[in-house]
Amino acid sequence: MISPTGPFILSAILLYPILAARAADTFPWDQLTPSPNLNWVQCYSIFQCTRLEVPLDYSDPNVSTAALAVIRLPGNASDEQYKGPILFNPGGPGGSGVDTVVANGASFQAILGSQANQYDFVGFDPRGVRYSTPIASFFATDVERALWNAGAPLTSLNQSSDAITHAWGQAHLLGALAAQRDASQILKYLTTDNVARDMLLITQKFGFEKLKYYGVSYGTVLGATFAAMFPDKVERILLDGVVDAEAWFSANLTIEATDTDKGLQAFFDGCVAAGPELCAFYKPTAAEIADRLTALTASIREQPVPVLTPAGYGVVDFSLLRRSLFAALDSPFTLFSTLARGLAALENGDGDTLYSIVQQPQFQCDCSNNTAFSPIDDSTVAIECGDAVEVTDSIEEVTEFYQNAARTSQFAEFLVGATRVSCSGWQVYREDRFKGPVAAANTSFPLMLVTTTADPVAPKAAALNTQARFPGSALLTQDSPGHTSTRAPSLCTIGYFRQYFLNGTLPAPGTVCPVDATLFGVPGNSTSKRNTMSADEQELLAAMKVIADSVGPAIARKTKNWN
Repeated sequence: MISPTGPFILSAILLYPILAARAADTFPWDQLTPSPNLNWVQCYSIFQCTRLEVPLDYSDPNVSTAALAVIRLPGNASDEQYKGPILFNPGGPGGSGVDTVVANGASFQAILGSQANQYDFVGFDPRGVRYSTPIASFFATDVERALWNAGAPLTSLNQSSDAITHAWGQAHLLGALAAQRDASQILKYLTTDNVARDMLLITQKFGFEKLKYYGVSYGTVLGATFAAMFPDKVERILLDGVVDAEAWFSANLTIEATDTDKGLQAFFDGCVAAGPELCAFYKPTAAEIADRLTALTASIREQPVPVLTPAGYGVVDFSLLRRSLFAALDSPFTLFSTLARGLAALENGDGDTLYSIVQQPQFQCDCSNNTAFSPIDDSTVAIECGDAVEVTDSIEEVTEFYQNAARTSQFAEFLVGATRVSCSGWQVYREDRFKGPVAAANTSFPLMLVTTTADPVAPKAAALNTQARFPGSALLTQDSPGHTSTRAPSLCTIGYFRQYFLNGTLPAPGTVCPVDATLFGVPGNSTSKRNTMSADEQELLAAMKVIADSVGPAIARKTKNWN
């Protein structure tokens, strides 16, 4: 009942799956010779790529090296005006910075506005991930991985009385498999502290000594870890959708579920506000919609609905219904309307729409080249479990942990309880890895933190904890549900992003930004208001829509990954 990644849910991997697949087909990363320098070649039309050689172990030069896939959307400024790279991490762990920049680099660069040409916008695949080598892989072939997935589907820990027991067993099996398959002894070097060291090295290879960085979801753990390890190397660090890094390294992420149920309440309240024409699951009050969902959930638990579509097939059961709900909380402005239609159709025995929210592409075997490639899911487990303190919970202990977590959120089945189970069988640790504290009394420039009012996996409480550990840092709140500010367009939020990177300006304490959108597809701006917007504002909204539209469907299919 546990996938190769386990139920890692903090999904902030900002990429189009189809575009990512095309990226693999259109640029031969394996033909680039790794180098200790940034030897750029043209790639993906408007981008430049390189493979940077880095030490696997920064404390022992005798250990082998890794080759990081690095991509940049180059600026276009004179030497005097050039301000260097802004590094980006899309979350995960295991998210591909390369694929994200290919899909959304131009939109992110547009966010910086007229001075964007002074910066290179840079993505990289962390060690063990996607196009970087050596790759983290527990399986010899794609077929073996697909068979594991088929035999260990992502299942709610509330699905049955033995769900936790089975998940615990699968986690121990996967941990033993990973340890056995780690012949090159690379897994212990994939930890977040080493990725932070890699980011400093990338920055230095650009000719700069201080980091400019934008990280979302798990990328905030990476950014905070960098700031704790290298407080004097911070030029700008913007963390969006802040995960409590201390909780991350302690393998107790209960705090991350603090605001999850607020997202579901936003669905109920938003549906009432939208009315029956825009919300297919409408009832006159939020309480009635909640009761309607409870009744539907009970019905599906008793009798699941089979789905057969041209794109794939499966069964809408209790677990898939719960996964669909959780995925929608991640990207509400994109998915709430679809969720409402899917729930209404499911009441009539039609599961197609709901199934589409979390549907995975059907596995296709390339029998001419049946080798594993870019197993993002394997690196997810290796990084998260390898970062944390060793988890040795028995079935009784992990069950108790889950029951305690469930008091924080009804979605603990996919979040805090599930991640604790997933690491309970991990065996590969590096003794000298960074374990905290993730704090610094005085960074060379203040961090900027961003949260939403109902983030299902990175609550405001986590951002406040992080702010307290980095005195002088600033917190911006975006008044919207969803995981990270990218889930909804906000000219206000983007304005503060620009000011931070370009001028170092921080939002005042207590700053709250509205969003320029409404749930269930109601336009956030009247035609007259849009007509009064400047060309720059209209360009910004268009760029943010590209990002939000790419996030929603991708995240919905990635509810097994962290973000």
